[in-house]
Amino acid sequence: MHNLHTIDYAIIIVYLIATTIIGLILTRRASKSLDHYFLGNRQMPWWLLGIAGMSNWFDLTGTMVITSFLYMLGPRGIYIEFRGGACLCLPFMLAYAGKWHRRSGCMTGLEWMLYRYGRTRAVESVRLVSAVIRILTTVFMLAYLVRGASLFLGIMVPYSPTVVTCFVVGLTALYTTFAGFYGVVITDLIQGVIIIISCLVISVMAWVSVPDGASLASLAQSVTGNADWISTVPSWHTTMPKGYEMYQSLLLFSFFYLLRNTIGGMGSGDESRYFGARNDRECGLQSMLQAITISFRWPLMAGFAVMGIYLVSQVLPHQEVVGQTATLIKSFCPGTTAGLWHDLTSHIARAPQSYPPALIEGLKNLLGADWGSKLALVGYEGIVNPEQVLPAVLLSKVPMGLAGLIIVAMLAAMKGSLAGMVNGTSAFFVKDIYQAFLRPNASTRELIGASWLSTGGVMALGLLVGMFATSINSIWGWIIMSFTAGSLAPAFLRFYWWRCNAWGVIWGMLMGTIASVVQYALQTFGLIDIYPEWQVFIFMTILSFSGTIIASLMTAPTDMETLRHFYRTTRPFGFWGPLKRELSTEDRTAFARENRNDIITVPIAMVWQVTMFILPMQLVVKSYSAFWMTLPIFLVSVAGMYWFWWRNLPPATDPAETAVS
Repeated sequence: MHNLHTIDYAIIIVYLIATTIIGLILTRRASKSLDHYFLGNRQMPWWLLGIAGMSNWFDLTGTMVITSFLYMLGPRGIYIEFRGGACLCLPFMLAYAGKWHRRSGCMTGLEWMLYRYGRTRAVESVRLVSAVIRILTTVFMLAYLVRGASLFLGIMVPYSPTVVTCFVVGLTALYTTFAGFYGVVITDLIQGVIIIISCLVISVMAWVSVPDGASLASLAQSVTGNADWISTVPSWHTTMPKGYEMYQSLLLFSFFYLLRNTIGGMGSGDESRYFGARNDRECGLQSMLQAITISFRWPLMAGFAVMGIYLVSQVLPHQEVVGQTATLIKSFCPGTTAGLWHDLTSHIARAPQSYPPALIEGLKNLLGADWGSKLALVGYEGIVNPEQVLPAVLLSKVPMGLAGLIIVAMLAAMKGSLAGMVNGTSAFFVKDIYQAFLRPNASTRELIGASWLSTGGVMALGLLVGMFATSINSIWGWIIMSFTAGSLAPAFLRFYWWRCNAWGVIWGMLMGTIASVVQYALQTFGLIDIYPEWQVFIFMTILSFSGTIIASLMTAPTDMETLRHFYRTTRPFGFWGPLKRELSTEDRTAFARENRNDIITVPIAMVWQVTMFILPMQLVVKSYSAFWMTLPIFLVSVAGMYWFWWRNLPPATDPAETAVS
C-alpha cells in the first residue's frame, strides 16, 4: 500500500472548496422564507429530488460497512443489509408512503402530527417528544457517519483522523447551514454524478481482475474461510470470522431485518424530499430514480470486496500474523479498547518514535518492512479488519488521480448524507421546538439563525459520540434494530388504525426509546451482555407496540373532525371503519382501487429492487449462471411494476390531488 499522490490531494481540496462556495452562493436564495430554506419552495423537480435522495442513501460509512460484509460473505452480504443498506423502505415510499405525506402540505414530520391528531395538549407533547427523539436519532446517525469517516480518513491521510474528520464535517455544516435545502440538493446533484462515474470505474476494474468465478471462489475461501463466498442464495448457517459470529444464522437475521424494514417502511416518507414534491406523481418518480441510481452502489461495493480479497491474499498471505500482531500491540498498550483501536494503530504508524522500540521491532518482524501500511488492516479481534478493506483497496489498487476522484465520491457520499440529515433535523428544531414552544412570533431571519445554531450543535454532539463508538457495524446495528425500533409502532399505527391517538404515540415512543438508550448504556459499560440484534429488535418492538396500543385505548380518541379531514385528504388503507362508512360509494370505490394497486406494488417493487442490486454483483464476481437465473425474476418484476404502478400514476396536473396547507 502507498500514500496518496499530490494530484489526489489536489482533487480532494478543489472539491471541498467548490462545494463550500456553492453553498455560500445559494445563501441569499435559501433565506427568502422557511419554505425556501427547508423545502426549496416546493418547486424542486422530481429528478433533482431523486438524485438528492440517492446521495442521502449513499453514505460513506454505510458503503464501508456493506463492503465489509460483501468481503466476508460475497454477494450474500446483501441479506445482512436488509436491516437498512438495501433501502427496503423505498418500495413503500414509491407506492404510497411518500404521497401520503405530501398530501398533508406540512413542512416536517412533526408538524404533520398536528394534521393527524389536531392541536391539543397531548399533541403539543407529542411534537416536543418527537422532536427530541428525532434530534437524538440524528446525533447517533452522525456518530455512525463520523466513525466511518474517521476510519476512512485515518488510513488515507498522514494526519490525525479525528482532526481531519472534524475539518470535513465542519465544511459540510458550513454549506448546509447557509444554503439550506437548495445547497443540499444542488451539491447532491454534483456529487451524484461523481458517485455514479466512480461506481462504473471500480466495477469494471474489479471485473477485469477476476479470471473466472471458480478461481475467485477458491481464493475467497482461503482468505475469508467462507466456502460459499460466490453464492447468492441465503443459507441458514454461514461461516463468519471472530467478532461477527452472531451473523452466522444468515437466513434468520435476514428475515428479522426484512420484518423490521416492512414495519418501518409502512410508516416512512416524512422527509423533506416528499413534503417538498410538487405532486403525487413526482413522489413515486423520485423514489424510482433513487432505487435505480442506488443500484450502482452494489457493484461498486462488490468491486471493492473482490479487490480486497486479492489485496489481503497479497499483503497478508499468512493471516495468523494478524492475530499475533494484535496480541503484540495489546501487550504494550494493555488499556486499549475496541473503540480506540483504530486511533491507536493509526498513531503507531504515523509516529513510531512515540512507542517502545521493542513494539516497533516486533511489528517489523511480523508484518515486514512496510508494516505501517499493513497495520490499518489489523483488527482488534486479531482478524483482518473488514471495515478497512475499502480504504485499503483505494490506496493500493487504484491508480493516482483516479484514487482522488473516487475519494471525492466517498466524501461526497458522506457529505450528502450529513447535509440531508442535518437539514431535516434543523427543520424539526426550528419548527417544532424553537417556534412552537420558545419563540412563536420569531422573524424568518431569527428562525434561520436558530437553524444555524442547531446545525452546529447537532454536528458537534455527533462528532463527540462518534469518536467513542466501538465499530461502525456495532453502532449501525444498534441504531436500526434497537433505537429506531422503539419508535416503529407509533409511526406504523398512525396510518393504519383510526384509534391510535397522541397519548399512544407518546407512550409508544418513550417506552421503546428509553429502553433502547438504557440497553446501550448498560452494554457500553459492560453491565449486560451484547444480545443478537434480532432479539433486541423483538423486545423493543413489543415494548413500543404495547405502549402505543394500551395508552391509545385508555385515553379518548382523536377528535372525529380531525380524523375525518386526515382520512379524506391522505386516503390511507387499514382499520378506518368509522371514517370509511361515511364515504360515498363512489369515493369508497376510488379509495379501494388506489389502495389495492399500492399494496400489490410494494412486494413487486421490493423484488425488483433487490434483484436490480444483485444482478450487477453477480456480473462483477463472474457468477454468470446465477445471473441468468436472477434475470427472469427481475424482468417479471419490471412487468409487474408497469402494470400495477406505472400505468396508475396520476398525471402531473391531476385535479383530484389534494394538498392541505
